[in-house]
Amino acid sequence: MLQATKQWQWIACANKNRLLLDLNDDMQLCTPYKLRQLTDCVFENPRFSLEDAAFYEQVYNYLDGFELYKPAQICQIALNATAVKFHLKPVLAKSWFFEEYTGSQPSTEAIVKLTSKAQTGEFLIVEHCPDASICLNLNETFKLDDNLSLEQFEVIRVLNNRVHPLLLEQYHTKSA
Repeated sequence: MLQATKQWQWIACANKNRLLLDLNDDMQLCTPYKLRQLTDCVFENPRFSLEDAAFYEQVYNYLDGFELYKPAQICQIALNATAVKFHLKPVLAKSWFFEEYTGSQPSTEAIVKLTSKAQTGEFLIVEHCPDASICLNLNETFKLDDNLSLEQFEVIRVLNNRVHPLLLEQYHTKSA
């Protein structure tokens, strides 16, 4: 796991119109989040805070419990999830793109499935509220319909009745 340090900082890059995370002299993560999508706090206090670091580590450790991703992928997912959690403006629910979940098995994991008319894909719930959840796209691209798609790590808010549990029997999980 890439350990957070006090030197890490967020950069609102006007040239790329993206939020970057400066990890050290040789490495930066470019998120897919445009400057207009960001809260003011990233401009006022760009430090990677203790809250940021704790959430990043929590997500990393959670994802590491599954044998789905390589460590570099987990790091990238966790850092993008951290950017979403603390620095993205609220997004409106767009549940109409997704089929309602009518099954009886509740979703108990943060990795879930969403099904549009075009495809089914895996998402990470970054923030869960009683009515809706902010979901981070884990697929390379996810087609919402014939005209619209989400790129990897873009977010969408959906009503919780659209969230399908990920059938964990398909995957091996580590146990404590």
